[in-house]
Amino acid sequence: MKLSDLVSRLEEIAPPALAEEFDAGRIGLIVKGAEDVDMVATALDPTPYVIRRAVEEGAQALVTHHTLIWDPVNVINEDLAVRLKLLLDSGMSLYSMHTNYDNAPGGVNDALAELLGLSDTVVFYGGRAGNVPEMSLGRFASLASERLGCDVEYVGDDERSVRRAVVVSGSGFRLALDEARKADVDVLLSSELKHDVILGRGDVALVSAPHYFTEAPAMKALAERLSRTVPAVFIDDPPGIKTIQKDGKRS
Repeated sequence: MKLSDLVSRLEEIAPPALAEEFDAGRIGLIVKGAEDVDMVATALDPTPYVIRRAVEEGAQALVTHHTLIWDPVNVINEDLAVRLKLLLDSGMSLYSMHTNYDNAPGGVNDALAELLGLSDTVVFYGGRAGNVPEMSLGRFASLASERLGCDVEYVGDDERSVRRAVVVSGSGFRLALDEARKADVDVLLSSELKHDVILGRGDVALVSAPHYFTEAPAMKALAERLSRTVPAVFIDDPPGIKTIQKDGKRS
């Protein structure tokens, strides 16, 4: 496959026009490498580990959700230098699809909704709303933990009934909470839960998962989708989060 054909395919999946304004200049082909692509790797972030693994897999292109450089750069620090050197030495292309993939049909939020078993889903202020089989909040939180493969935090009565849920990948609590309250949603799941959101939640229960685990499933799904036309592999690189429980035990 030609690199230009891969770019066209990625833009069919997540049209750049669907990106939020703040993503201007941060999505698309960030680093241009080899013209021929025989293997594609996908991942959430272009970390040194991910780039090295992509090279080991024989990939000529790496597709990530988060871009390599977010803020304007005046000084190339060691971390950025390492990642750039790995990319340039390998001749690997880097393509980033961020909020355009969040918003696209079959994209990040749809993958999250599907993983959590939402049905009859609709677009909901940057995320997805849908129905779940009636269950307690405690059970919904446990289900989220099982399906996402991570610890979750939640706020609300364990025994309250959950039927209608909203999911927003990444840090979306502030984005969706006001509308979730107006729409009589039972529970809102997202990442990076803040104190002011907890105070302002009203009757909406909150479930918070680490940012990585709400978005990585879509990058795995993307590899499966691309593999219909070109060999593709997903590279998992979750952050090494550790917790200390109140009894002093580590997990």
